[in-house]
Amino acid sequence: QVHLVESGGGLVQAGDSLTLSCVASGRTSTNYNLAWFRQAPGKQREFVAGITWNSDRTAYANSVDGRFTISRDLAKNTLYLQMNDLKPEDTAVYSCATTLSPVWVKQTAYDNWGQGTQVTVSS
Repeated sequence: QVHLVESGGGLVQAGDSLTLSCVASGRTSTNYNLAWFRQAPGKQREFVAGITWNSDRTAYANSVDGRFTISRDLAKNTLYLQMNDLKPEDTAVYSCATTLSPVWVKQTAYDNWGQGTQVTVSS
């Protein structure tokens, strides 16, 4: 079972940039797909960005497309989320997750989750 630990969150102002990292350890696999999700207070968890196991495809929520970039470093077992032009509505706990399922953009497909890192964007 893979263990995921997120880091890089913090308090920033609108328009700032931030990079999140997710380090995997334990029973890692080169075949899993990965994604970032976020959950704001009082709201349901939502998909932010995803990337396939071989990094040939990415997907983004409409609300972050053009501002966020997802990437992975297989050698370091690390997933990244580069966030630019942050907005107050980006405030949430960001979590990474993995799945071996080919249905990689569906939240229900993910069965390995990190505990999240808080991102707060002030106006």
